[in-house]
Amino acid sequence: MGSLSLTHWLIVLLVVVLVFGTGKLRNLGKDLGGAIKGFKEGVREGSEETPPQQVADARPGSAPIDVQAKEKSGS
Repeated sequence: MGSLSLTHWLIVLLVVVLVFGTGKLRNLGKDLGGAIKGFKEGVREGSEETPPQQVADARPGSAPIDVQAKEKSGS
């Protein structure tokens, strides 16, 4: 009773294709790929931004707080 063999995985894949059909699986693959691509672009854009500035708290003995100001788009 160990891990599944290649034959078991092929049977599972066949059942999934029969249940969902190739069209839905193709669309699912496109959606997943687009989501991964968008995530990578977001991470890349986030790393290009400047690091947040540190603002000192007014209370004595407190640690600095990381903040990042965002500009407001035109009204």
